Amino acid sequence: VQLVESGGGVVQPGGSLRLSCAASGFTFSAYAMSWARQAPGKGLEWVSGIYHDGRTSYADVVKGRFTISRDNAKNTLYLQMNSLEPEDTAVYYCAKHYSANYINRDEFHYRGQGAQVTVSS
Repeated sequence: VQLVESGGGVVQPGGSLRLSCAASGFTFSAYAMSWARQAPGKGLEWVSGIYHDGRTSYADVVKGRFTISRDNAKNTLYLQMNSLEPEDTAVYYCAKHYSANYINRDEFHYRGQGAQVTVSS
């Protein structure tokens, strides 16, 4: 299993970024996927998840600002982040779950290396 994030960077408050995660080594369309993040000095925080059939779920702190999506034909997971705030600064991880229909917000089967997102003026 390989998960490779891209699209991170530095953005001003109120700005937008789109993260991508290229997945390989497993049948991407058959599994639920999530994005999680870790801010400096804090623990891992689940951000958003998407089931194999496209149903989505969001943490309250990002609801209405972030959009998760997947392209099963391209084996790619996305996170569109709008109205970014300094509190969104973190390393963002793409994560695979153990099944198609269960998103455990505290446990992931595999996680990528992460992409740094910095929101600063």
